[in-house]
Amino acid sequence: MRAIVQDRYGSPEHLRVAEVDPPSLTDTGVLVRVHASSINAGDWRRVRAAPIVIRGVEGWRRPRSPLLGGDAAGVVEAVGSAVTHLSPGDRAYGIRTGAFAELVNGRTFVRMPSNLGFEEAAAVPIAGVTALQAVRDHGRVQPGDRVLVNGAGGGVGSMVVQIAKADGAEVTAVTGPRTTDLVRSLSADRVIDYTREDFTETAPGHDVTIDLGGNRSIRALRRTIARNGRVVLVGAGAGRLGPMTRLAGGLVRMRVLRQPIAMFIAAVRTEDLDALTELIEAGKLRPAIDRTYPLEQVPDAMRYVESGQARGKVVITIAPTADAA
Repeated sequence: MRAIVQDRYGSPEHLRVAEVDPPSLTDTGVLVRVHASSINAGDWRRVRAAPIVIRGVEGWRRPRSPLLGGDAAGVVEAVGSAVTHLSPGDRAYGIRTGAFAELVNGRTFVRMPSNLGFEEAAAVPIAGVTALQAVRDHGRVQPGDRVLVNGAGGGVGSMVVQIAKADGAEVTAVTGPRTTDLVRSLSADRVIDYTREDFTETAPGHDVTIDLGGNRSIRALRRTIARNGRVVLVGAGAGRLGPMTRLAGGLVRMRVLRQPIAMFIAAVRTEDLDALTELIEAGKLRPAIDRTYPLEQVPDAMRYVESGQARGKVVITIAPTADAA
């Protein structure tokens, strides 16, 4: 099968399409013929090995696995003996490493929303699960809460805005000038262009601030919350050392100063994908897609996402080869 292969760390130019062995079906797995995937921040960070701690997880000199990508939407080809919720021929989406490929096998696949095509569905899994857990589990957003979202124009941020609105919150969305129109279309109650206004000085009193931008200090973010408010930190932060300094600062404030700060790495759970499906089919959530690229142009797509210009998600389309059609 065709797949994107990463042989070494560095520039996206090193990525290439290659013929690799297809995955084997496991008893608990779902084998999916992938029609579309999407790019997440973790993908380009792994390509660059930025921050350097990625080498400690993925392999110091080169990635242990050459396969890349995490989101997949496609058609089920086969299911393991222990799988009962999907059948061959079903349209499914989910999360599995190696999704920039024609086939993927994994346990975290569920039925696709009936009102989405493959490209839209592929934009949902990682970003949607992260947004859902930020709002529900760590922000503990309740109806009537005032929620500020910094980084609202990206793939995760645009979903945070919609999920918070679906939960009955009043949402202030902070984004750059290229994405203000997009965020307004998501029904945010207030939109702040951070190039014109310092929201940490002009938007106080929120019950929850969810920070995806990583471009403001935790101290500054705390100025946006009310006395009993909470700050939820999502993502790695800016710069090669961003995650480490952000993690250290957050832990000190959480555990030493006892400040209401939440930090997390999204857990992959099929029940959260099912919850996203319900929101999508109810018309309360829809992924925002900026551009689509074919599998062969993943390096170009990766550079675009890394540049920070994307308005929502960037999707990779994977056309079946003649012998797989």
